Amino acid sequence: MSVRTRTALITGATAGIGEAAARKFVGAGWRVIAAGRRADRLEALADSLGRDSVHPLSLDIRDANQIAKGVASLPAQFRDIDLLINNAGLALPDAPSPAAELDQWKTMIDTNITGLVSLTHALLPGLIARRGAIINISSAAANYPYAAGHVYGGTKAFVRQFSLCLRSDLHGKGVRVTSIEPGLVETEFMLVRYLQDENAADAVYRHASALKPEDLADTLHWVAEQPPHVNINSLEIMPTSQSFAGFRIARGEDA
Repeated sequence: MSVRTRTALITGATAGIGEAAARKFVGAGWRVIAAGRRADRLEALADSLGRDSVHPLSLDIRDANQIAKGVASLPAQFRDIDLLINNAGLALPDAPSPAAELDQWKTMIDTNITGLVSLTHALLPGLIARRGAIINISSAAANYPYAAGHVYGGTKAFVRQFSLCLRSDLHGKGVRVTSIEPGLVETEFMLVRYLQDENAADAVYRHASALKPEDLADTLHWVAEQPPHVNINSLEIMPTSQSFAGFRIARGEDA
């Protein structure tokens, strides 16, 4: 009896964790729908890994219409999605709240929350039918406050709680849901956060021994390959060089 090839849809597959995950899953025999906004990178990834294994899906997850059209356009061999990896997300400049720009806050909410829930909602019927799995990329920022974390940390806390509540709603349906909460990972994340300022982004990672995208790809694959009766509810992962921030005390009359 032949075994059906499983299919994963991975958002944010143009770079970093998403791209590494696409390569990991294809290498393990999965088909991958690689979703993201930069079509040229998706096409290059599909050429690199093979069009039989990778379907590039150019879309902006903030746009519900693009999600609907993108899902409807999938070729027959990629339509039966077994795993959704909600990886796309971003943080924008780390100015303290009083100096932050409202439009940047809204962009983080639209991407990290609205886009994630819209795509999840669109794929839920099929994932339930196939007793599939959902892995949401949250962040250690969901669990620990830090200065200028404001909306980014809030959106990632939403992702964690949404994952746990979704798991409750899917009780008895055999669908697994996991929240992955990474600490510092060396990707283009900081380049986006610092608006393409390479010096500022490089300074964050310099001598930090940060996690690599491949570390997270290995973790995602391990979670996905657990037996059907095993659900990893949440998993926080940090580089050894990173630990929990201590409490701070402001001193002086204006504190």
